[in-house]
Amino acid sequence: MENRFLTYKNSTFSYQVFGTGARPVICFHGYGEETAVFEFLGNYAGNQFIFYAIDLPYHGRTKWNEKLPFTINELQYIIQEILEQNNFKLFTDSDGQATKHKFTLLGFSLGGRIALSLYQAIPQQTERLLLLAPDGLKTNFWYCLATQTWLGNKLFSFTMKHPAWFFGLLKALHKTGLVNAGIFRFVNYYIGENEDRRLLYNRWTTLRKLKPDLSSIRSFILKYKTRVRLIYGNHDRIFLSSVGEKFITGIEEQSTITVIHSGHQVLHEKHAAEILPLLFD
Repeated sequence: MENRFLTYKNSTFSYQVFGTGARPVICFHGYGEETAVFEFLGNYAGNQFIFYAIDLPYHGRTKWNEKLPFTINELQYIIQEILEQNNFKLFTDSDGQATKHKFTLLGFSLGGRIALSLYQAIPQQTERLLLLAPDGLKTNFWYCLATQTWLGNKLFSFTMKHPAWFFGLLKALHKTGLVNAGIFRFVNYYIGENEDRRLLYNRWTTLRKLKPDLSSIRSFILKYKTRVRLIYGNHDRIFLSSVGEKFITGIEEQSTITVIHSGHQVLHEKHAAEILPLLFD
């Protein structure tokens, strides 16, 4: 499946379309991934759904050259342009009223935070939130320190260029049990090489403005009766199902949580039998 491209200012966004069905699903991948991870969904359900998968900044073939954080307004514009390129009218009609067309937002891991942020901006257009081991449901102290404060971001930049002290600290915390094995492997995998650390800094810093307000999101879910479907892996040590349980407090009638036999990588063809029914129910 070939990539398609959309020009935005000095940047280029890459995306793919899977399936030919009438029901649109907007897909956001996890950290370090790209659009191809959603291809199996088109193979299984492409006769009923059409999946639009977008490479986020500093992922896949997207080239982000704005030297500024990526904002929710820019995300909304990109999605609108992509859908209009494919003859799907998204947000408003000629009278400025919301169209009757609705879609599903699907996000895995990092993509869960992106999907939640977009939902907060356009809840009236969203039929369903399908979140797989999602980021965005709990504030992470280290992420906030590294991306939301001037001093923390400077320390983050320094550490990505001179990581020896951080690896020593991480190893010590792992030995004492303060950092579990899953987190230890995850961190080493994603920042083991210079290019990996450069990408981590750029990705985290560029996407730092996409911060979902969970209180507002719960209110919108109730107001618009949005279906919420969460999937977690029972062996995931990065994003825990207990966080999802806390999130759906007060919106239980609209929400379900499914825990499957998996680690963090719940977005995989081998889990299609668990994922696909949640697009239909």
